Amino acid sequence: QVQLVESGGGSVQAGGSLRLSCAASGDMLSRSCMGWFHQAAGKERERVAVIDVNGRTSYADSVKGRFTISQDNTKNTLSLQMNSLEPDDTAMYYCAARRGTGVNCLTEYKYWGQGTQVTVSS
Repeated sequence: QVQLVESGGGSVQAGGSLRLSCAASGDMLSRSCMGWFHQAAGKERERVAVIDVNGRTSYADSVKGRFTISQDNTKNTLSLQMNSLEPDDTAMYYCAARRGTGVNCLTEYKYWGQGTQVTVSS
């Protein structure tokens, strides 16, 4: 079993920055893939960025060059540094985990946190 708790959301003006954190606990193999997803009001949940246990990352086109995903395995923490935020980034952000590596980290996540709200005003 894996537990995930997000923090760091909030309200910011366009062009600003936020850093999200996810505290993870539980079976490490079951969280060898970790990622951030977001869901805007009235829209489907979308993948933002993922990382595997080897440090390989993948980003949605909309956030490339602006967001950076990272993990600290000694502290069991996943982070998402979000710079140059845009109003379209407004959404609930979720931390997620699953077993796997590489391309397996792109889909079918099993464990989810409760989410943290990010609101970007113009």
